[in-house]
Amino acid sequence: MNSPIVEAIGQILQDKSIDRDAFREIIEGVFHAMIKKKYGNAENFDVIFNIDKGDIEIFCEKEIVDDDDLTDPVMQMPLSRALKIDDDLDIGDTYAELVDINEFGRRLVMTARQNLTQKIREIEKENIYSEFSERLGEIVTGEIHQINRKELRIHLDRYEALMPKSEQVYNEKYVRGKSVRGIIKEVRRTTKDPEVIVSRAAPGFVTRLFELEVPEIFDNIIEIMGVAREAGDRTKIAVRSHDKRIDPVGACVGMKGIRIQAVVRELGGEKIDIIHWSADPEIYVKRAMSPATPLLVVYDQESNSATVVVPDDQIQFAIGKRGQNLRLASELTGIPIEPIKESEYLAPEPLQISEVNELDEETKNRLIEAGFETADDVLDAGDLKVMEATQFELGRVREIMEILNTYFVTEEESTGSTEGDEAGNSETQREPETKIEG
Repeated sequence: MNSPIVEAIGQILQDKSIDRDAFREIIEGVFHAMIKKKYGNAENFDVIFNIDKGDIEIFCEKEIVDDDDLTDPVMQMPLSRALKIDDDLDIGDTYAELVDINEFGRRLVMTARQNLTQKIREIEKENIYSEFSERLGEIVTGEIHQINRKELRIHLDRYEALMPKSEQVYNEKYVRGKSVRGIIKEVRRTTKDPEVIVSRAAPGFVTRLFELEVPEIFDNIIEIMGVAREAGDRTKIAVRSHDKRIDPVGACVGMKGIRIQAVVRELGGEKIDIIHWSADPEIYVKRAMSPATPLLVVYDQESNSATVVVPDDQIQFAIGKRGQNLRLASELTGIPIEPIKESEYLAPEPLQISEVNELDEETKNRLIEAGFETADDVLDAGDLKVMEATQFELGRVREIMEILNTYFVTEEESTGSTEGDEAGNSETQREPETKIEG
């Protein structure tokens, strides 16, 4: 049966990769719709589609009637005509007659062809969406064929993928015609074709690169527990081993660093910290703060937060450039982290005026209202300033000073020096600090 729509079907079969059963259903559906459009219903019609040849036959099952009783030429066949086909036919029998597709008219055939093309496009779109949805997280390589301010357009097999600006690495240079690797991060449905989103900035890209370079990860001997990344600058990756004989960090680094160097090269020199994961939050946070070496980690389970004490000369390492190290450590562990210097951690807590039991409530209130909230505030201000601010008599101010001084131990007293009696105006401080052991 030769017609534009049959020729179109043959071309589709050659060019498109479509499920055979789905394609057959579409063809039969399109032709049944065309029959219904012309004849009002398609109940007595059968559409036979030979998918191997791309050939279509339409049969109409007609009732044999006496020539004088013919009322519906579409659904009935006069006996005289039936006998010319088969002399065994008789009134009341049925006969499936082949329908010439050209009887449907050019306009109806063209409409059917358009419907067919549309349905094929819908299947293709669904196939693309399904195929790439199953490949989410997979590393792919494609050729850059278009670069604009919003995105890269990449030839990926026989499809086009996109790498939006947000999925690019800010300090990488992309060149038209060059190959680029990334992971399939997302597949978006649109009114047109599905959009396949490829990313080089996603943490998952680093994960997949390590899976390629470290066989123990691929074999599930070593497990990646988390990745925190600021693409182009630094990545922190936490790993654990399911085999006590294998060091997860060493396995990821490789002999002479060969494995991690391969990943770093692909990432254009991005720094990578490999962290040995721990179920203990304090240990995990301590390791995640690399390259800083915390002396102490205090984890608050109720607020799920941690205070990290670091040597004074390492506070910048702990925070990192523009706070990057701290952000990545917090993201990796899932724990908000507050770093403080060792000297600040060991410094005595200021004595609040409200906590001085030897002072009556009126005195406390007048001091606090005057802006003296701590003992240090009062002692540092001196007699005259306290008198002016509180309107206390000098004698009362000196009594207050004496009471507050009893809360502190002078350096001379703490060392047992006999010179302390002669140093009545010496600076006060708490008892000697204790060095934190890492």
